[in-house]
Amino acid sequence: VQLQASGGGLVQAGGSLRLSCAASGRTFSNYNMGWFRQAPGKEREFVAVITRSGGNTYYADSVKGRFTISRDNAKNTVYLQMNGLKPEDTATYYCTARSSSGRFSYAALYDYWGQGTLVTVSS
Repeated sequence: VQLQASGGGLVQAGGSLRLSCAASGRTFSNYNMGWFRQAPGKEREFVAVITRSGGNTYYADSVKGRFTISRDNAKNTVYLQMNGLKPEDTATYYCTARSSSGRFSYAALYDYWGQGTLVTVSS
């Protein structure tokens, strides 16, 4: 699976952005799709995941209630709607895919990774 993330940019605190990740190469609906992020000098951390059919979503506590993950299997695309952005959300955001389920916050269990898109939130 090839993953191409887009939609990052510079936004003021309290603003919104929507990230997109277009997938190609394999059957998109066979994969659970996730977003991770990595801030400078920090480890990569889990943000959100959506299961194959879109029936279940899981979020990191730090983004719960502000971010929404969704997918369109007809367009082979997963989205991350980010509202109420905070300076601490500043990071490079990575789209990722895995065929297995469970322990969704573990980056090592994901099979494919996109190149990342930078989100910068100014105070």
